[in-house]
Amino acid sequence: MTQTVSVADLMARSGIAFGTSGARGLVSAMTDSVCFAYTCAFLQHLENIGQFAPGGHVAIAGDLRPSTPRIMAACAAAVRHRGGTPDYCGFVPSPAVAAYGFAQGIPSLMVTGSHIPDDRNGIKFNRTDGEILKPDELAMRAQDVRLPDLFDAQGMLKVAQDSGPLVDVVTAYVARYVEFFGPKALQGLTLGVYEHSAVGRDVLVTIVEQLGGQVVRLGRSETFIPVDTEAVRPQDQVLARQWAAEFTLDAILSTDGDSDRPLLADETGAWMRGDVLGIICAQALGIEAVAAPVSCNTALERSNTFKQVRRTRIGSPYVIEAMNALIDGSTTVCGYEANGGFLLGTVIDHEGRRLPALPTRDAVLPMIAALVYAQRRGMTLSALQATLPARYTFSERLQNYPTDQSQALLSQLQEGTEADILARLTQMFDDLAGTAIAFDTTDGLRISFEEGDIIHLRPSGNAPELRCYTESASAERAAKLNEQVLGKIGKLPAA
Repeated sequence: MTQTVSVADLMARSGIAFGTSGARGLVSAMTDSVCFAYTCAFLQHLENIGQFAPGGHVAIAGDLRPSTPRIMAACAAAVRHRGGTPDYCGFVPSPAVAAYGFAQGIPSLMVTGSHIPDDRNGIKFNRTDGEILKPDELAMRAQDVRLPDLFDAQGMLKVAQDSGPLVDVVTAYVARYVEFFGPKALQGLTLGVYEHSAVGRDVLVTIVEQLGGQVVRLGRSETFIPVDTEAVRPQDQVLARQWAAEFTLDAILSTDGDSDRPLLADETGAWMRGDVLGIICAQALGIEAVAAPVSCNTALERSNTFKQVRRTRIGSPYVIEAMNALIDGSTTVCGYEANGGFLLGTVIDHEGRRLPALPTRDAVLPMIAALVYAQRRGMTLSALQATLPARYTFSERLQNYPTDQSQALLSQLQEGTEADILARLTQMFDDLAGTAIAFDTTDGLRISFEEGDIIHLRPSGNAPELRCYTESASAERAAKLNEQVLGKIGKLPAA
């Protein structure tokens, strides 16, 4: 029996809500009917703005977590229900399916939970011209969707859906980098590729090899590993240093689960911070204007490299909005996030070669650009990083820390006048960082201290976690300060 459901009500009941990168939640809550409804809402919204019509195509891809194939099938069923044709792109990087959709002028979606554990998953939606932004999310939430009689009492499809023939999106994605950087760009380099369970692991190997690099494959896993490029696991830090020494590597390349966030280690096996990699990539490409979240390293401004810098809330939709506002037809523009995901807002022309814009997070470009830039300057990656102002960031999180508890803590810290707030922040963190002299509430609570340290607290947008970002004059100090802040907060009574 056909029924009509409100997407807003469905979000409230299922707990599958929009965070910083699409809709995410527990796999147990992401039933086929829920995923079907979200996809229908997406397409109905695109119909309303003239970006989709019955008969149109929609590209669908996914990552390697166990629940992904089922969710992809539910999304494909929704596309057919709305009169469209699914272009089944298989298990490929998020930026590869997005680039295909942009080139074809069709919507696309990626089933992925990115870096979070595989008891959770999500759906990332792309319009024909870029990622969905916050106004699109609000429009999707406002939709009412008619669900056909395809589901059982548990909300699962009664009949398995045919995904259709595979569409190749990888060839064009690989060619994007080989054609711009050239087949000898990485010649002479021995590069490790930490594969783990990243969906783009084989694609990354292909790109490095076609650019002339020698590849050493490392750490492939057939079970899902939640690699977070902002909070690298201790075991991955140890492995990288061991691999770098054992194989005499010039660098190690890796990504998160859906391969839109980079993880690059230098020749010593030290993982580079994503916000530092973003600066280096922008320098390598000759970018003039940069959009980046408020959580990113302030070496961006201190480097005095860029004509314009615009700070945003955390999340690619906000970075894209700011990036789009910087585009004026003559300025080269990019955006990046603290996780290293790099968004190219404008075309880059260099020595007769052209790199098209790709306004969605990409992992490959920043890693390859940094390696080529270091080669061009005759430097190791560690030496290249040392050319930036000495500002170091570190991030970690309190896991299983309820979002409402995070929000209550931040609300308490921000009560009263500015003077009240600074006094309270100084009282709380004086033994760790000294006197608080300023705070920023663009996204969470970012506190600047008299001696130059920064502490930034923010509830995660897609998991029950409290994120902590710290910045200081040394890597050791930033890491230690982060540990101390989370230790102090973890001992606080629930607000």
